[in-house]
Amino acid sequence: MLEALKELGMDTRIEHVRDFTRIAAWGVMSTPALVVNGKVVSSGKVLKKDEAKALIERFRG
Repeated sequence: MLEALKELGMDTRIEHVRDFTRIAAWGVMSTPALVVNGKVVSSGKVLKKDEAKALIERFRG
């Protein structure tokens, strides 16, 4: 994920959430998940760097 952000020229904070209550509040039932701007854009799959980049670009606003 860090490499994807670096290639996009983004200096963004990444938070590794391990609290099941917070994870469930997003409606995530399968981890890992990627949340961009408060929206779950992927869950249940380990993303490749290019997949993560595409999702971040699409949903970052």
